[in-house]
Amino acid sequence: MQVTESENSGLKRTLKVVVDAAELGEKFSSRLGELKGRVQLKGFRKGKVPEAHLKKVYGRSVMSEVLQETIRESSSKAIKDRKERPAAMPDIAMTEDQDEIEQVLAGKADLTYSMTFEVMPDIKVTDLAKLKVEKCIADVTEDHINDALEKIAARNIKYEVVDDRAAEKEDQVTIDYRGLLNGEPFEGGTGEDLALVVGNASFIPGFEEGLIGIKAGDDRTIEATFPEDYQAQHLAGKDVVFEVKAKSVGKPAPPTLDDDFAKGLGIEEGIDKLKEMVREQVAQEHQSVSYMQVKKDLLDTLESAHEFELPPSLVKREFDGIWKEVNDRLKQSGKTFEDEGKTEDAQREEYSKIAERRIRLGLVVAEIGDANKIDVTQDELRQALMEEARRYPGQEKHVYEYYEKTPGALDQLRAPLFEDKVIAHILTVANVSEKRVSREELMKDVREAG
Repeated sequence: MQVTESENSGLKRTLKVVVDAAELGEKFSSRLGELKGRVQLKGFRKGKVPEAHLKKVYGRSVMSEVLQETIRESSSKAIKDRKERPAAMPDIAMTEDQDEIEQVLAGKADLTYSMTFEVMPDIKVTDLAKLKVEKCIADVTEDHINDALEKIAARNIKYEVVDDRAAEKEDQVTIDYRGLLNGEPFEGGTGEDLALVVGNASFIPGFEEGLIGIKAGDDRTIEATFPEDYQAQHLAGKDVVFEVKAKSVGKPAPPTLDDDFAKGLGIEEGIDKLKEMVREQVAQEHQSVSYMQVKKDLLDTLESAHEFELPPSLVKREFDGIWKEVNDRLKQSGKTFEDEGKTEDAQREEYSKIAERRIRLGLVVAEIGDANKIDVTQDELRQALMEEARRYPGQEKHVYEYYEKTPGALDQLRAPLFEDKVIAHILTVANVSEKRVSREELMKDVREAG
């Protein structure tokens, strides 16, 4: 095998590979010999088919297999011998001259092909010990616990039916209704015994407001408009009329936060245990938000500290994935870039930068992980798969089958685990300082991001 470099530009490499016809002939004869002991053709005993007849019947297909195997083995060897680190699978190109191809298939000419690929850039990782990271810490106060308890109480609020009382905001109204579009009922527009809390914005705009002042037994016609981005496109932006009959009106009766309330939630130890659990939950929330902020700041720092050429193929693949998600989202919502006050060119530029950031950080994180022998264990991957399956109750078997049968699917679970392990390592090395903040300050970035 002869290998010559025909292009070396930035990260791009093109190699010309020539495999001698004699070597191909040896492989061909060996493969044909293996075939001779297996095949049985009419008129010949098994293993007694003459080689000339085998060549006539199977020669072309056998040589095709030999060529494919030779290209796979020789391209891999060429890369290994040169100690290259390809960013992706090489593009293999053979001659398009049909006469030359026939000569190779006939074993009368050398196999010649070119392989083009991009190599991974050389990355000099910054001194991690010099990185400065500030970690925000928020204590859990009694006010935080009380706020959380009030939210739990609000989610478990009861309603007392009241006679001859007009519905007010925050009351629960139980209704039967029928929706009409242009005077005709429409699919999904009819329901019975719907319990609706006025002001919860759980129905389309204008509907709940139309229930204010209604009493049990009242009939009412309510005009409303479906949102422009409503998922059912035949209703999006349309004006409709609902014929409503109120069956009951209930006023809110907030629960008392005592032992009985806690037991109603399945916590037999009572309200003190509930408060303890809430404290732990709030503390965990603080830790999670704090970690997300530290991680973001650390990744920002790593990105700015490393400048190197990115393999265009990796950036393109990442961008194509992002761009597909963006366009799928627009298609599902029935919108365009212009509807969102943006242009396609501006969005392409923005998402191109995001793709470049992801690839740059991915390469840096991988380099740090490799240098420090950080890896995701099978137990960690198995645990992540179990947690993923739990997100789909009753569908666990399908989740496992998906990850088992879909190429690359497990990498989607492995990647974030690997990144978090690398981040954890960096935080043990970097200069990390702590800053005491209030919960409001801690949650500020989360609210702004949302």
